[in-house]
Amino acid sequence: MPLYKNINPDLQTTVKIWKIEESYEELFQSVNLRPESLNRVLGMKSELHQRGFLSVRHLLAAFGYEDSDLFYDANGKPHLKDGKHISITHSFNFSAVIVSDKVIGIDIEKQRDKITIIAHKFIDYEFLYLNRDASNYIKKLTVIWCVKESLYKLYATPGLSFKKHCLVIPASDNEQETVAWINYKSKKSRYNIHFLEFEGFTCAYAIA
Repeated sequence: MPLYKNINPDLQTTVKIWKIEESYEELFQSVNLRPESLNRVLGMKSELHQRGFLSVRHLLAAFGYEDSDLFYDANGKPHLKDGKHISITHSFNFSAVIVSDKVIGIDIEKQRDKITIIAHKFIDYEFLYLNRDASNYIKKLTVIWCVKESLYKLYATPGLSFKKHCLVIPASDNEQETVAWINYKSKKSRYNIHFLEFEGFTCAYAIA
């Protein structure tokens, strides 16, 4: 089973990334799903989404959890029954789960040219330091998107805007850490950010 990466950013936090190489049938045969999850995966029209969903259940198992240990609140944020914090993501043939004693969020995205078309929808302050003519512009945009998506998952508050309320401090090309802020309804919160790139994908995770 292709556990692609195992990362321990601190003593309370673990990130596990899965490269989805198995077929739907292979992934399905070796997981135990509660009825709600079974109905959900069977109702998915895309096999890519089905495989992503099932790979996350394999990642849960790698942490020692089962599907029944996971539940979602009214805002769609996942939780674990033992009280630990969890965040989940998948994109194409990669998925990832982060588990921590701290509040966390994670996102994986494929680096694609079309992100330049929507950049104005999620970037404000960051345009001040981005170079649109640079060869790594798409990678930089993808990092910022992943960071803001991880913040959105961490904060889990309706009305939070990527563009208006989330701010990502620039990182040098050789760095994989930065700081981000959420400024929402007069409350400012600072978060430590880690990110990495692999096989044309970007993964970022935020830790409170």
